[in-house]
Amino acid sequence: MTRPLIAAAVTALAATTLMAAPAAATAKTQTIYGYAWADGSNHLRITPAKAKLVTQHGVRRYKLTTVAGAKERRIFTDGVRFRRITTACDLKETEGRIRQDKKGLGTTDCDALDLKFVLSLGPAPVKITITPSLTTVAEFLAVPTNPVTAYGQLTRVDDRTVLFKRHGRAAVKLRYTHLGFNRVTKSCSDRWTANVPNEEAGIGTKPCSATAFRKAIRHAGPVTVKVYYQPVSGHLWEVWEALGD
Repeated sequence: MTRPLIAAAVTALAATTLMAAPAAATAKTQTIYGYAWADGSNHLRITPAKAKLVTQHGVRRYKLTTVAGAKERRIFTDGVRFRRITTACDLKETEGRIRQDKKGLGTTDCDALDLKFVLSLGPAPVKITITPSLTTVAEFLAVPTNPVTAYGQLTRVDDRTVLFKRHGRAAVKLRYTHLGFNRVTKSCSDRWTANVPNEEAGIGTKPCSATAFRKAIRHAGPVTVKVYYQPVSGHLWEVWEALGD
């Protein structure tokens, strides 16, 4: 092969290599949108959702919708880069002021301890970007979606998770942090429907705590309840203990 032909071949190979490199790097990047939940001291759990960026009154938000068959992911959070939508890392709420980029993602640089603090407050809408060298968790504002109120059967999974089954529908996994619990029993410390002062009660009216709920359901089988929850985030807000099958 003559020198001009060799040079041309080398140039073409180099160009092909340069074009292929970014594609290979991109293939290693994972992106997940959804609601993140605390899972121990250094992990979070998230079920991937479909995200659509919309603008409402000049504020960028993401509309999240569930993805059929999406598998929950457990993400290691030590050493992550956390970008908050608030103006400071230690705020519980936006307090009417936000910091977001053109894609609606938070721009306040925070760290893994700040992420732990945010997740202790409840589920957080986030975009997670995972590369071989760094995991970035970016907070964003989510478009509010309609909650659900329904009767069904509740089964304990662990101290923060339950399965809720409505007649004719697949069971859904729900989580909670601060939970409203309404009992039909005389005391918050009673076993499930074990001490009902009025058999005509129907559903609970006695306000109790999330701690009482955890104790009551710990050794109970599937129980009849009325629940109030957010289906996209899987956030269980309130439970009413109910009589009947």
